Amino acid sequence: MQVNVSARHGSLQPGDQELLVEKAEKLRRLYDRINAIDVTVDLKQLDKPSVEIQVSAEHADDCVATAEASTVIAALDTAIPKIEQQLRRLKEKKTGHRATGHKHIDTSAVEDE
Repeated sequence: MQVNVSARHGSLQPGDQELLVEKAEKLRRLYDRINAIDVTVDLKQLDKPSVEIQVSAEHADDCVATAEASTVIAALDTAIPKIEQQLRRLKEKKTGHRATGHKHIDTSAVEDE
């Protein structure tokens, strides 16, 4: 899995890039078919930086979340739950729509009638 961090209209603080990578890698625990994570920090407005997280997964559309806050880390902390919810929903769609086999159908309700 690749984690790419890039900044527009400026550069990140010295320790921010490692922290962004560390927090983005934790998304892997939700959905193990993630191919790449792109984190883009837009510093056009210095008082309100925005963070965009784009997650590419196998056999699925990309998940994208954006957030603005007073600092880069606060914006990341706001965007992470949004992308986590999208990944949970994606995983539920992929694993939750299986048909029930004949062995697991409850026949006791039919016999009672």
